[in-house]
Formats: sequence, C-alpha cells, structure tokens
Amino acid sequence: MRIVVLDGFTLNPGDLDWAEFNTLGELIVYERTAREDIVNRALRADVVLTNKTPISAEIMAKLPQLQYIGVLATGYNVVDTEAAAEHDIVVTNVPDYSTHSVVQLVFALMLELTYHVTAHSSAVHSGRWSAGPDFTFSLHPLMELSGKTMGIVGYGQIGQQVARAALAFGMKVVVHTRTPKVVPGLESVAFVSNSELFRSADVVSLHCPLTQDTTGLVNQRTLGLMKRSAILINTARGGHVVEQDLANALNSGRIAGAGLDVLSVEPPAVDHPLLHAANCTITPHIGWATVEARKRLMGIAADNLRSFIQGDVCNQVN
Repeated sequence: MRIVVLDGFTLNPGDLDWAEFNTLGELIVYERTAREDIVNRALRADVVLTNKTPISAEIMAKLPQLQYIGVLATGYNVVDTEAAAEHDIVVTNVPDYSTHSVVQLVFALMLELTYHVTAHSSAVHSGRWSAGPDFTFSLHPLMELSGKTMGIVGYGQIGQQVARAALAFGMKVVVHTRTPKVVPGLESVAFVSNSELFRSADVVSLHCPLTQDTTGLVNQRTLGLMKRSAILINTARGGHVVEQDLANALNSGRIAGAGLDVLSVEPPAVDHPLLHAANCTITPHIGWATVEARKRLMGIAADNLRSFIQGDVCNQVN
C-alpha cells in the first residue's frame, strides 16, 4: 500500500515521528504540495493524507488507484466528500484531538486582551517602569473576568471545556447552540438566542462549525449588539467573521478588542484589514499546534488508517 502525505510540515515540522505510518505501507511525505502538483504526487497512491491541500472531484477522477483520504485535522472541507463517495473513496478526519490546547489559547487571548501583558512587558523592557515616579503604571484599562459573562457560540467538546474554564474564573456562562443540552458540572450554563448572547456577553467566543448558517455570523448587525467594553475571540473558523465589519468595529471603538487565531484566508494578504485594526491580537492558527495535540492527531490518524486496512472504518465523514 502506497501512502502519500501531501502537506506534512505543519503536523510534523521535525519534532514528531511518522513511524506508525511506515508500518502500514510505503510512506512518502511531502512537506508542502502546490495544487498543480497534487495529481502527479498522488497518482500511484492508495492512500492520501492531507491537512489543507484540497482534494477536489476533478483531482479524484485522475487518481484511479486512490481508496482512502485521511484528513489530518477535524475540519474536512478541503475534500469533496460527495465526490469521494461516488468514487468509493473513504474519507476520515481526526476529531477531538486539540480540545485542551484550543481552550488554553482561548484564555491566552482573553488574558492578553484584558491585561495587555505584551504591551506592559514591552514598556517595562523599554525603561518606562525604571523611569517612572510610582511603583506601578498601566497603559490600558484592565478588566477582571470574575463576574463577567462569557458567551459561547457552539457547544461541542471545545465549547463545553471553555465553559468549565470560564466558570473556574468566576464568570457567568451563556451559550447559543442548535442543540441545547445540560452537561454534568455545567448546570449553571444558560442557553440563549444568538442576539441575546451578543447583547449580554462581555466576551464572545466562537466554537461552532463553519456552515451556511454560521458563515458571516459576526457582522455589522451582531457587532452592533455587543457592549462597547466587550471582546470577541475566534479560534474556530475565519469564515465566521465578516472581517471588514470587525475591523470597522475595532477602529471605531464599537467593541473593545478581538483575539483571533483564524482568518478567512490563511496566510492573510499584507493589506488584510485586521492586521492593522485597533486592539486586535492575531495568532497564526496555532490553537491545534501544541506538541501534545499534534502527537494525538498523528496517533488517531494512524489508527484511522489501520482500522481501514483491517476493514473496520472509524471516523469516516462521507
């Protein structure tokens, strides 16, 4: 069995091991693959593993040997799953591998925006504290999370863990989801409408899948509902946000700040409106990328393929 990894660098930049896949077949790993090279590289593959390299219906039609596509991520929109089904190609994904890492980043972004740690550290290192007349100073208003309201859009594993962390900080939690459910230990969570969540939350954090209904969820209307002191956190999908609307809201002071780990196009163009927006902290899609999370991802992806070879498919998405 010939296994081709089209874009292995993001999962394994050199600190992990592909050994499990080597036991399952002949393994070829490419760090990155341009669209025009996909067919050439995958032509004799029985198995293709991809993170963000797209596999379209047109490409599948040119790969008659292909039996299996393993997506090295939870989101699988890079694969035309309907076309895969028509070609009898199994598509799998890797769910729930990065939950704790993403939650950690959610709160890293929140704490940065509420305490402005980077700005204060830079000021200290530049000599401002040494030259000051007082034992303390602050560059921005500081916000205490205890007593504030966390609004969570989406209530899967990540949303639930964010709720637990928010409660540990002493926050109130409101949730908007299509499928409200009482979770043990989270009985105090209140389920509200989308509009009520944006209106009442001091922090809005997005944890829903990108669908037709959630595309552009954060827009001029919903931003207009938010408190001027509120902040937005997005570690889910860039497409949830109308990015020019968010930039306008930040630059006009309509909301207090935003912490983003995802954008609609990655990497962004140098003139992307949010790169120069006020009070906007952006990280380069790293919520999933701790060593621990990537190890789990690789292990689950190998288990998915092993199960397929043994005739017992798991985590199939088509």
